[in-house]
Amino acid sequence: MSETPSNTLQYRFDGPEEAPVLILGPSLGTTWHMWDRQIPELIKHWRVFRFDLPGHGGAPAYPAGSVGDLTTRLLATLEGLGVQRFGYAGCALGGAVGIELALRHPERLASLALIAASPRFGTADEFRQRGVIVRTNGLDPIARTAPERWFTGGFAAAQPAITEWAVQMVRTTDPGCYIASCEALASFDVRPELGRVGVPTLVLVGSDDQVTGPAEARTLVAGIPDARLAVVPGASHLVPVEQPTAVTDLLVRHFSTAWQPAFETSTGLTALPPAALRPVLSPASPQPPQTGPVAEIAPGAVPQQPQGRPDPYDAGLKVRREVLGDAHVDRALAQADEFSGDFQEFITRYAWGEIWDRPGLDRRTRSCVTLTALVAGGHLDELAFHTRAALRNGLTPGEIKEVLLQAAVYCGVPAANSAFKVAQQVIREETTPQE
Repeated sequence: MSETPSNTLQYRFDGPEEAPVLILGPSLGTTWHMWDRQIPELIKHWRVFRFDLPGHGGAPAYPAGSVGDLTTRLLATLEGLGVQRFGYAGCALGGAVGIELALRHPERLASLALIAASPRFGTADEFRQRGVIVRTNGLDPIARTAPERWFTGGFAAAQPAITEWAVQMVRTTDPGCYIASCEALASFDVRPELGRVGVPTLVLVGSDDQVTGPAEARTLVAGIPDARLAVVPGASHLVPVEQPTAVTDLLVRHFSTAWQPAFETSTGLTALPPAALRPVLSPASPQPPQTGPVAEIAPGAVPQQPQGRPDPYDAGLKVRREVLGDAHVDRALAQADEFSGDFQEFITRYAWGEIWDRPGLDRRTRSCVTLTALVAGGHLDELAFHTRAALRNGLTPGEIKEVLLQAAVYCGVPAANSAFKVAQQVIREETTPQE
């Protein structure tokens, strides 16, 4: 715990002192306790630093009226502790701080996760109106409606203690600091700058988030050069609380595999470790899972400059993993043998590298088209894993239902009847909270 002057933030550390530092940033109206269920697993790998926003969780009420001000206070806090380099995961307003760090202080950031975040949070008028409500009526109206913004209806009904915790967390926030945080979000808009985010980024969103949902997440992924999307089924805005196991697993995987090397201080450049040489795998051989683009070079071979169009295989494998999930792709590649290996290479290169990676349609639209085509063809096995893919791509269960209803008109009721049975089972499995 900390004693907090006006230019720093209230904080706490968990985990071994010698471990690399991972920072967790909170959402507006929450405290560092929103991350409690991630801590036991994260401290096995990192020294976890959590902070409270001004006036939240008993922190001193020194209002910060911009995301830049919050970021400056965070860095001042870290400077005082001797923390120079770190990974960062932030939820909503905490995610805005993460983007600000990546844009203004990239040398400090090793890896980034943006949860329920957006390059612009609604409109300025929406947040300024919220400030008017708080000035006029206090925080009670905001606190009473927090559960419906933060959680799915099923979770709120099944977890009354957590729902009440959320209400009290907002209710005990300093009103002036809450209003200042609304002003910070009202003025935050980094859409033109996303291309300058140069750190590996995980964009994570709940499938049912009505505040900053899958559409905002896709905007981040489209704008940030090295970003991957993870849509967590059965979760709304405060996804680390509603689906803690899924979020923890995604954070561990991301920060374990996408920790960018430090800048070399004498040159200002990034010091890259030497790349390990890997043998070229024949098309018929099972492909090991990849954590990013990897050049496959035969031992002793001299890399050749690419001629003409680049081979779409690596891009296709990346898209295939993002849409279908690593587990599915790993199974398909592991089962490939001399007979089926060429086909696996073919669909990775052409279906995923040439078609799914084209810029003309977003992935939500491609999922709609794919589901319809699979219904028409009666391909129920593929419909099952493409229903999971549609959820990952940001389609809600309600939107998938509408696609299948549309297909019933144009593809036939018997085909749609079978499709509904398959999709219903997949959605039930994917959206049932895991204990």
